[in-house]
Amino acid sequence: MRKKGAQRERILHLLEEEGGVTEDAVRRISAETGVPEADIWGTGLFYTLISKPGKRVRVCDGLSCRIKGADELFERLAEQGKECERVSCLGQCDRAPATLDENLEQVCYGGVERGVMPDDPSLPMNLGGPRVDSYASLEKAKEIGSDAVIAEIEAAGLQGRGGAAFPAHIKWKGVRGQAETERYVICNADEAEPGTFKDREIILRQPHLLLEGLAIAAHAVGAKNVAIYIRGEFTSERRMIEKAIEEAGDKISDLDWKIYNGHGAYICGEETALIESMEGKRGMPRLKPPYPTEYGFRGKPTLMHNVETAACVPAIVERGGEWFKGLGRSEPGTKLYCVSGHVNRPGVYELPLGVTLDELVEVAGGYDGTPVAFSPGGPSSGFLPISARDVPLDFKSLANAGSMLGSAGLVVLNDTVDMVMATKWQLDFFERESCGQCAPCRIGTRYLRRQVDSFLADGDPDSLEFAGDVGWEMEEGSICGLGMVAAKPLESAMKHFPEVFEERSSE
Repeated sequence: MRKKGAQRERILHLLEEEGGVTEDAVRRISAETGVPEADIWGTGLFYTLISKPGKRVRVCDGLSCRIKGADELFERLAEQGKECERVSCLGQCDRAPATLDENLEQVCYGGVERGVMPDDPSLPMNLGGPRVDSYASLEKAKEIGSDAVIAEIEAAGLQGRGGAAFPAHIKWKGVRGQAETERYVICNADEAEPGTFKDREIILRQPHLLLEGLAIAAHAVGAKNVAIYIRGEFTSERRMIEKAIEEAGDKISDLDWKIYNGHGAYICGEETALIESMEGKRGMPRLKPPYPTEYGFRGKPTLMHNVETAACVPAIVERGGEWFKGLGRSEPGTKLYCVSGHVNRPGVYELPLGVTLDELVEVAGGYDGTPVAFSPGGPSSGFLPISARDVPLDFKSLANAGSMLGSAGLVVLNDTVDMVMATKWQLDFFERESCGQCAPCRIGTRYLRRQVDSFLADGDPDSLEFAGDVGWEMEEGSICGLGMVAAKPLESAMKHFPEVFEERSSE
């Protein structure tokens, strides 16, 4: 039983300082915080960056890195005597294959330069332009008041850019309308969906837009505390945020700012799992309702937004919601599209929401080789055939096509890729990153990966006989979105590329 007054929120930070979970570290932290040793063990072992002591090179084996030679890179480093560890993603898909050094500081990559749109002041985020740090939109927001600000967010039609596409203004109204006056604004910067790296570029190129958007949101919903939860591998990005907060000075000093490190758990991209992690617990999603707008961090009303969502806010306040809405083609606003894999200039491109794959790839320098498939929104979106290249890349159109935009992490695959193997790689990811809380996800991810391994070994189609049934049970019975979509890579591959499965069966 935990002692009264135990300082649970400190334990992950202390484990990080100790260099990982060890008996001595757990004993010391328990004595200092009052949290039982067993509790610290159970929590620390959940997170890959602190679950074991020692330093090692982390090699990304996300889809973009795998198709660009991550397996060969891992073997080469191991032959050189390097202590290596495969990880799900490093957020460097545009520079694949990528590794991160032993100190989580230096990213090594395949020599590809990051691509963004050239300077265009008409773009809300304008990653290729000069850094914006006037905080004029924040001053305007304070002048016009909360009601007017929220009205502009509603008029803009701003949807959550982290993947769920939930209308932002509903969250703002939900938090502002609570009777509880202690409220929080949290930025979800735990960008870990393979194929996605847009938040990284916002932080590095336009960090003040992020801070300004969060400050506007905090004033609008009546919050005094702003937290930024950033993935643990983003050390340069954390330093950039810290520098920006210092540079902003008095412009945002009326708010209490705090940065939390993630510790290597993809599931913490789910908002309630992120809150659990901030509270010093295993990052397991909560049952909902209640939603964070009512019962969030420390049990208080909490507004949570993705980095990109917050970065859109200053331009909306400055130029108006109708202006932002009109920038989109099929849905409101611009969107930061990440594109990697078999394209000539991988990167992050801000384009009207609803462009097609061909239009995006044209900006990204064209296709590399003969494209056959693409993943529109990371592993969660499954695969689409290249014949779907004309489907608008927006939330509704892709959902109608049986996929999803998610966080817009597009990966293009050409005809050199074995689609069955690509499916296995995506299933590897979900099995590894399942938090294990609910049986449909915990058992289902393992079952599907094992059955695809069996099929790869002998080509027996009976191995995949029950894949559809298991996928349905996962979608219907899982607590959070991870389990609900974890079967999509296999389901979509079997639907759109039956010939590659048939070929293996006939060998």
